[in-house]
Amino acid sequence: MTEIGAHGARLTIDLGAIAANWRILAERGGTACAAVVKADAYGCGIGRVGPALWAAGCRTFFVAHLSEGIAARAFLPEAAIYVLNGLAPGAAAAFAAHGLRPVLGSAEELSDWAAVSAGRLPAALHVDTGMNRLGLSVPEALDLAADPRIAASGIDLILSHFVSAEEPADPVNARQIADFARVRAAYPTLRASLANSSGVFLDGARHDLLRPGYALFGGNPTPGAANPMRPVVRLEAMIAQVRAVAAGATAGYNGRWTAPAPARLATLSLGYADGFPRAISGRGQALVGGVPCPILGLVSMDLIILDVTAAPAARRGAEAVLIGDSLDLDAVGRAAGTIGYEILTGLGSRYVRTYVESR
Repeated sequence: MTEIGAHGARLTIDLGAIAANWRILAERGGTACAAVVKADAYGCGIGRVGPALWAAGCRTFFVAHLSEGIAARAFLPEAAIYVLNGLAPGAAAAFAAHGLRPVLGSAEELSDWAAVSAGRLPAALHVDTGMNRLGLSVPEALDLAADPRIAASGIDLILSHFVSAEEPADPVNARQIADFARVRAAYPTLRASLANSSGVFLDGARHDLLRPGYALFGGNPTPGAANPMRPVVRLEAMIAQVRAVAAGATAGYNGRWTAPAPARLATLSLGYADGFPRAISGRGQALVGGVPCPILGLVSMDLIILDVTAAPAARRGAEAVLIGDSLDLDAVGRAAGTIGYEILTGLGSRYVRTYVESR
C-alpha cells in the first residue's frame, strides 16, 4: 500500500520554490526582505519553511502570536522574529525570555515593554494608516515621536499595513503611503516597513524592509496579471472507487446533483475534515489525467465525488489533482467563493506531507 493509500491524499510542498519566491521578491523590492510565516508558515510547516528561508538568506521573520514566535524560535535560533499581534498584558517577560520582538500598537504596550526592555530589547511600532484593526493612529504616532518611552522600548522598526495593495488603482494606497511618509519623517532613525506581498509591486511602498507572506507560498500578489511567483503546494487525492450511474441518479448528501445522462463517477478520499472547503461543492473541479472533472453534490467530511465521464484515466487507485497545474491556489479560492489565503492556511493535518526542493 502506498503512503497516499494510507492517508487518502498527499500534500506536496516545494521548499525550493518558497526560497525562489523569496529571492524574486527581494530582487523586485531592491531592499531587505523579511518573511511572514504566521499560521505555521501559512500551513506549510514552520519547521521546514523557516530553515529553508534562512538558508536562502532571510534573516527577519514575522508571526502573529507569541506562541507562533516561540515555535519559530526553535527552528530559527539567530533570526529577528517580530510578533504582529502586539503585546498582551503580562506577556513581556515571555517575549524577552525567547528573544522575540513585539509589534507595539498602543501607549499601554509601549509602557509595558519599556519596563522590561529598558532600551536593550528591540521592538517595532505599529502605525495604523487605514486598516482600523491594530496600531497607533497617525496623530498618536506623531505625538509620541519625542516620548521617552520610544527610546526605552528599544524600537528599531516602524510599520503599517496596506488596506488594498492588491488593487493598485485604489486611491487608499496613495493616502496610506503619504500618511506613512509623514510618520516616518518623525522617526528618522528607525527602519520602515510598509510593503506586504502586493505592496512589493507598488511604487513608493518598499522602504527599508519588505514583509511578503502569501506570495512566498505561490499566491498571486498581482491579481489580474500573470502570477510572478512559482507554485509551492500541490494537493492530490486517491480515487477510492469508480462507478457508472444511470440518468436520473443522484449523488452525495441530500441528492444535490442529478445525472442528466449516464455518467461515470469517482469518489476521492478527502473532504472538509482535510481542510478542503465544503463551499466548493458543485462549483469546483479536479484534474484526472489532466482532464477537468467537476465536483458533484456536497463535499462531505472525508469524501468528494467527481464526474469523470470525460476522463479515461479515472480508475481505482489513480490520483486526482485538487491544487496544482491549472488549479492554482487563487483559482481554487475563487471556486469556493473565498481567497487562496483561506484555502492554503486551512489545509489539514491528515495528508501525507511530502517536501521537495526543486531548483
